[in-house]
Amino acid sequence: MKFSFDKILAAFGNIRAMERTHVDNYTEDIIKSLKDEAFAISNENVMLLAVKELGGFYYLKTIVVGAFKIKTIKGATLMIIGNEFELKLKTDMDEFESEYSNISNRYITRIDFQIEENEVSKIDKSIINTLELKAKKHQILFKTF
Repeated sequence: MKFSFDKILAAFGNIRAMERTHVDNYTEDIIKSLKDEAFAISNENVMLLAVKELGGFYYLKTIVVGAFKIKTIKGATLMIIGNEFELKLKTDMDEFESEYSNISNRYITRIDFQIEENEVSKIDKSIINTLELKAKKHQILFKTF
């Protein structure tokens, strides 16, 4: 299933998303880097997610697109709650910041989380119920899409 950020925004009643005629190449490139699939959705945000391996180490690459805006040096945690399991992941790097996209009028936040090789198999939409992102004073609850 192809991901269309405008379709999701339009579903939430965003008039500009319904009428948008030009493409935000920057946002589109970020979304394409994760195979065009929305993994989870909250009230005002969409989370794209992919597991990457580099030199024998695994990490969970997430991109949050939407109203979530943050600049922190204290990191974040991602609680993944699934069928009969819970994973609590910590950020790979404690410092990250949201970037603003003028054309889509949304923030893009890239966050990488450490994950063990034996936990990679649990990153599957069919067995995950919710994802909870905590950073600073923010707490966002995502449901798989």
